[in-house]
Formats: sequence, structure tokens, C-alpha cells
Amino acid sequence: MIRLSGLKLPLDHPAEAMPAAICQRLELEPHELRGHSLVRRGNDARRRNAIQLVYTLDVDVADEDAVLARFANDHDVRPTPDTGYRFVAHVPDGWRGKRPVVIGAGPCGLFAGLILAQMGFRPIILDRGKPVRERTKDTWGLWRRAELNPDSNVQFGEGGAGTFSDGKLYCRVKDPRFLGRKVLEEFVAAGAPDDILWEAHPHIGTFRLVSMVESMRRQIEALGGEYRWQTRVDDLVLERASDGAQRLRGVILQDGSVIEADHVVLAIGHSARPTFEMLHRQGVHMEAKPFSIGVRIEHPQSWIDRARYGTCAGHPDLGAAAYSLAHHCGDGRTVYSFCMCPGGRVVAATSEEGRVVTNGMSQYSRAEFNANSGLVVGIDPERDYPGGPLAGIDFQRHWESLAYVAGGSSYWAPGQTVGDFLAGRPSTTLGSVEPSYKPGVTPTDLAQCLPPFVLDVFREALPVFGRQIANYDHPDAVMTGVETRTSSPVRITRGKDFQSLNVAGLYPAGEGAGYAGGILSAAIDGIKVAEAAALAMADAPA
Repeated sequence: MIRLSGLKLPLDHPAEAMPAAICQRLELEPHELRGHSLVRRGNDARRRNAIQLVYTLDVDVADEDAVLARFANDHDVRPTPDTGYRFVAHVPDGWRGKRPVVIGAGPCGLFAGLILAQMGFRPIILDRGKPVRERTKDTWGLWRRAELNPDSNVQFGEGGAGTFSDGKLYCRVKDPRFLGRKVLEEFVAAGAPDDILWEAHPHIGTFRLVSMVESMRRQIEALGGEYRWQTRVDDLVLERASDGAQRLRGVILQDGSVIEADHVVLAIGHSARPTFEMLHRQGVHMEAKPFSIGVRIEHPQSWIDRARYGTCAGHPDLGAAAYSLAHHCGDGRTVYSFCMCPGGRVVAATSEEGRVVTNGMSQYSRAEFNANSGLVVGIDPERDYPGGPLAGIDFQRHWESLAYVAGGSSYWAPGQTVGDFLAGRPSTTLGSVEPSYKPGVTPTDLAQCLPPFVLDVFREALPVFGRQIANYDHPDAVMTGVETRTSSPVRITRGKDFQSLNVAGLYPAGEGAGYAGGILSAAIDGIKVAEAAALAMADAPA
């Protein structure tokens, strides 16, 4: 088979146009084309009134060698790669080692647990939160009644933070082993729509993710894995050798009980602040890491559709339009859109009492009225929050607490129209754009809960973005604060063997450890770490 990339056809092209376009592109006679299958479909919207669909295909031809020779210097014509997943190890016969432990049931922990279970190692998966349906009820408790459960919310519980998000399933990490394909195939097997296998920017949405993570949990349990909910890890059992080297021997739970373990996957997510603090007290090597801070900005989805797709807006093959923006400011900082959610809503995402945090989510349909995105600025430890590995957590908490007060000390979020923000005046009312955040938005001045440098760069960037996307800086667009959990503020550093630099047997993984940024990249990292732990267990004495 030949992998053909970058084949463009207009919207609404007839089915018969595809074989003809393949033959023209590969210089084939019609009888030389035996068949083709869809690998990926995206779109080219640079000419918004003449949008084209862009295909990647696997093509079966009569003389594959001749075609590859003819296009030897064409990077869009290559042999079809082998994307099949192969397990790196399997539990040895008669193996009696200690069962591996996975801390965290988000995308990283889910796939670490799944791979370990599929290799026969019967993992124990711990999460401080609840199973996904119980967790969903608790999350709605905050959104509908302003009642926060600190252990069961947008951040904690089965599925992790990705469950209440747009469900984006694409990333920019290098993936030479096609581990992302393994992730997508497992999701489809668990009930995801088949189109995630070929859409250029696949997504699922919260409602579908709920049933999918339940299905994958059942598979893990059927393979001998075990879940323990509402189980927080409060300490580590460490063994110190005479040369000072440390090895993990188990974890201590909140009730004081101990699980003995020599291999622990740490997939705790970016908001597990008490766990970060415990690891720091235990001397586990970590360092402060850059992240971003800002707000959620909302516009009617129809504005974004028209700005991106022109007269093609609303076409079923395009769906709700997304955008990606970035501006390099005069002070050296970068303002950019983050986690853009077409046809979605802004959600309350705090995990700590007395703080307000925003995030965005969409359902699979992306059919709600507003588009929202993080509008954030990158910040750096040395420049913005010096003071050690945990200084970023203190920085986040400071602004989240101020946002809570600015919103009325009731989990309502502070909001401001773009017009008022650019004019430097507080908002007392909101305009034509109705904010979607629940339990509610309090019109105010975002200067009360954002650093001055963030305000300055936003005022520089918004008019620039308005020239790129019509109405982006419309006076009635709404900014809701604060967005602080863009990524982990720490990196729990690891070596090439995926183990902590100074605690053998501890495998920092995923977004919380600073090695991923979203559902797909976290799941891929979970696979890699599970493989490393499996290889170590398979090589250990029985």
C-alpha cells in the first residue's frame, strides 16, 4: 500500500471525483488503481469562500514499486507505515512480583493501567475521586448549586480533567511508534465514533467520554486489574541504601494503610497539589516549570463560523469552526489561544475551596451557542514566580483566590466585556454575548484577579486578533477569569528509563509530571511509562 497525503478536493465533490484525483496525482491509468481507504481528512480554509477538503489515503496500486520510484523525492507519496501496536513484554510464567500501582485514573493512568493489564500484570489503580457517573453528579453540584466537593470535581475522579473538556484527541508530540493510533483504536473499541480514526482534529465530548472510560475500566477489571476509589496517597514508603540511593517500596494511603509496591506509576494530573507537596517533602526530584495564565473568552459560534468559513459556514463537512491564535508582544511575552472549544461552554474547574478556576468543554455535537477559548500568556518561573519547585502552585492559588473574591465569594466567576477591558473600566453589565459559565458571572474588573503584565499584553494582543478574526475584539465579547490550570506548574523529572531521577521504582507520567498536555499526549505517555515498568518487572527475579 502507498500512503498518499495532501490530496485536495472541493467541498461537495462527488464520490467518483476521488479515484480520478488519485489517478491524476499518481499518474496512473484507471485500471492501475485497485482501491483506496481513508486515513485522514482535514480542510484548507485559507480561501474561506473556496474551502477544500484535504485527504490522506492508503492506496492500492498495480505496481507499487513503480509508483514509489516515480515519486521518490515526493514526501507526500510514501509506503504505508505499519501502525499496529506490539506489546513490549508480558507477565512471565509463574511471576510472583508485587502488583504495579497506578496513582490517578485520568487519560495517562487509564492507559498505563490498560497496557499493564493487557500485558498480564494486574495493576491496582488508585484515585482520590469517584467513578465517573458519581463524579459527574458532584461536578454538576458545583455548576448548579455552587457546592464544591474537593475530592470529586472537574479535576479529580475517573477520566481525569479530560472528561470535562472538548475531548480533543490530537497533539503535536512526536509519535514514531504510532502510539496515538493505539489510543484511538482503544477508544473506538470502547464506544467512540469511528470518525476519530480519520478526522484531522478528532474530538469526543464529555457525554461520550463517560461511557467510554467505564467500558475501559470493565476491560481492565476483566484482565485482573483493580480500582480503588476515594483513595488518596498521602505518603511513600522509601528504602534508602548505604550510598544514599532511594527505592520505592510502597505507598501509604489516607487511612494509614500501606500497599506494598516496587513499581508505581505517578499519573496524578496537574492539580494534585497536596501530592506535589508530599513528594517535595519526601525529596523526590522536581523543578518549577513554565505554564500560562489568563481568562476564557467567549463569542457567538456564528461569528467564528463566518470569520473562518465565510459563505461555507454551516457546511456539515466543516462543523463548528475552531481557531488558533498567537501574538508575540513587545515585552517578549506570547499571548495565545488555548484549548479552544467550538460550540461549547465555560465551566467551573476549581478543586479547592475559596478559589475560582475556569476551563472550557464541548459535547461531541459542538452545538451550543458560544465558542470559547483560553486567552492566556506564557509565564516563566525565573521571571514571574521564583522561589522553588512549588512556587508556581502558590502563584496559581493567589490569583484563584482573588478571582473567588472578585466574583462575589460564591464560586461565581468575575467577568468583563472586551470593550470595558480595553477601555480600562469595570463592567457593571454585560452586552449581547451571554456568558455560559455556571453557577454565574459577576460583571467586574479583571484587574482585581490578574497580574498587571497579563492585562498589558492582553490589551496589546486583542486588537491584533481582531484583525485576524472578525469580531474577536468585539466590545460585547466576554472574558471570564481565571484560567490557571493550563498545565502543571512542576516537572517531576525522570530519566531515560522513565523512573524518577532519585527514587527508583517511581514512574512520573502524564500532565501532572510535566510530560504531556492533553488527552492524547497523556495517554501516549501512559503507554510509554507502562511499557518501561513492565520491562522492569519482567526482568526482575521472580
